Amino acid sequence: MEFLGFTLMGGNSPAWIDVPERSKSAFMELKRRKVHRYVIFKIDDSTEEVVVEKTGAPGESYDDFTASLPVDDCRYAVYDLDFVSDDNCRKSKIFFISWSPDDSRIRAKTIYAVSRNQFRHELDGVHFEIQATDPDDMDLEVLRVRANRT
Repeated sequence: MEFLGFTLMGGNSPAWIDVPERSKSAFMELKRRKVHRYVIFKIDDSTEEVVVEKTGAPGESYDDFTASLPVDDCRYAVYDLDFVSDDNCRKSKIFFISWSPDDSRIRAKTIYAVSRNQFRHELDGVHFEIQATDPDDMDLEVLRVRANRT
């Protein structure tokens, strides 16, 4: 079955996209080895896979991360937030961000929305999810407030 040019894999299966091992590995490198501060993923239209578009070095800032997101296209991203909690403990929380700016194409918004849950569940160890349509939805202070609640 085909939907918006993408093949519905496995007949009646809800899987819309393939998540190759190299994409899962990039997340595990962020989670376990702290090799990346963030990973930005995109859906490759030609292969129908979620691929790594960019990784950020551990020393990169949140501003570096947000500047790496396109202003007019959708992406998935994971960001490893290091912070000092309200009770003065050093902590780290991983955020899954579904970036779907208002200026992106309807087709892209639909494909990313339909595939989000499947992809998100491939990433074991995410603490929080954020759906963002503009930068204010994922402001650093928004992440800090969410992370401090736990």
